[in-house]
Parts: sequence; C-alpha cells; structure tokens
Amino acid sequence: MAAAVHIPVSEYLRTTYRPDRDYVDGELKERNVGEQPHAHIQAIITGIFREHRSDWGVRALPEQRFQITPTRFRIPDVTVLRNTDPKDAIISFAPLLCVEILSKDDTLGELQERVDDYATMGVENIWAIDPWKRAAYYASRQGFARTDDGMLRIEHSPITISLAEVFAELDEF
Repeated sequence: MAAAVHIPVSEYLRTTYRPDRDYVDGELKERNVGEQPHAHIQAIITGIFREHRSDWGVRALPEQRFQITPTRFRIPDVTVLRNTDPKDAIISFAPLLCVEILSKDDTLGELQERVDDYATMGVENIWAIDPWKRAAYYASRQGFARTDDGMLRIEHSPITISLAEVFAELDEF
C-alpha cells in the first residue's frame, strides 16, 4: 500500500478536484459519489429544502465545502443553512443540518468519522440516508438511530420530511 501524500491546506484550497474531496490533516480523502440512487436522493432532499426555503427559512447547498478545523475540510452531500447565516465561500460555522447519503459500498461505521467531525464543529442535526436499504438515521457521536416513524425532523422547527415520499420519488424512475 502506497504511503499517503500530504499536501498543504493552501494547495487544497486552490486546486479544483472532480469530484471535490475532503481534506483531513493533510490528506485528500475521496468521497463515494456518482451512482444514480445517491445522486437522485441528493437532488430530492435539496429540492425539498428549496421548495420550502421561505417557509422554513433555509437554503440547501449540495456538496459545499465545510471547514471543521484549520486542517480538516468536509463536503456533506447536502448542507442546510439558515437564511440568516453568512454566505461565505467555505462554511466555517455550524450549519443547521448536514446530510450524508450513503453510496452502495459505504457503511455507517465508515461514516462515523465524518459525523464526529460535524459534531465537533457544533452541528446539532446530522442525517444519514441509505437509498439502497431505504433507511434513514439521525447521526451523532453516539452512533446512528433509525427514525421510528418514517419521518426526518429538526426539533423546534417546522422541518419534517417524509421518507415514504422521498423513496417513492426515487422509485419513479
């Protein structure tokens, strides 16, 4: 196995990667993307937040760079900001919500490091959606808790998303 190549933060920030990559303490980390179920769920979730942006006071951004620490950058599949949040090029504050969509070969165990990074930054709402198993979870440092009623919610807000509707739309095509 080849040794990891470390690059400085400045090089990461001035380089365009396709697809974009996480940067963790000097190492580039590839993200599993590119399969239709992943991309479609990402579009559906982003679309739901866009449709309700005025009512919910939010804006949803797919694949937005998010700075956890000076040497750690993550790119959630969907980041949801409050309308009052700054419009910085790279997010360096805790957004309202980070959504991770599992790709075919992802596991919840592998996702835990990303969840821990979001929690370190102060993100209180983290969702993980598995289009392959038709499941969704609330994620935290303690692990993953499956929704018990088929809905994803953000406490103390009007934000509620029906998984049945999300997965029905996924199955349309």
